[in-house]
Amino acid sequence: MQKNFALDLVERSGWSGAETALAVAGAGLADVSIWWAAPAALVLAAAKSWVAGHVGRPGTASTLPASADPASASTGV
Repeated sequence: MQKNFALDLVERSGWSGAETALAVAGAGLADVSIWWAAPAALVLAAAKSWVAGHVGRPGTASTLPASADPASASTGV
């Protein structure tokens, strides 16, 4: 497995897990149905992507720097 692919995999999995955990915790703290966690996770994912557009590789939703982002590899992209 390539190093950049592994970093991308860890980044995506980590963010998905964090967004889900925050959404489930928020639903529990708000004392609402767990079904509210799904739209809350969606909002968190969209917010993360917006922030990542200003932090990570320009033009992507990745928080990885360009040197570690697979989309920046020598594929001509």
